Amino acid sequence: MKDALSVQDYLLHESEVGDWDGEEELVTDKINSIIHTVWDALPDDLATEHIERIMPQLWQQLGQDTLLLDVDEHELAGWALVFMRQQIELGIEDAEADDTADANIRAEDEEE
Repeated sequence: MKDALSVQDYLLHESEVGDWDGEEELVTDKINSIIHTVWDALPDDLATEHIERIMPQLWQQLGQDTLLLDVDEHELAGWALVFMRQQIELGIEDAEADDTADANIRAEDEEE
């Protein structure tokens, strides 16, 4: 559940973004704004393990390229929201697949 976590745990400091040729403050501001946007859009009832998987991926996806400097913040936020929704869908599908596999294993064990 989202209320068990804090957006503060996922925000970055300038010292964490690395070298951006003097643009570290801008990069930090942009990524943190995007993190806030995604956080606000996360469903309140989303499992904490899904949130803990999704939020760090934002920096992993956006922090590897000059994209943060070259693209408008609103476009990046739009991309991040789509990314979040896809990750939620994938996570739910993975969880359902795991539940089905676990149920099948239990059924096989009971048959033996």
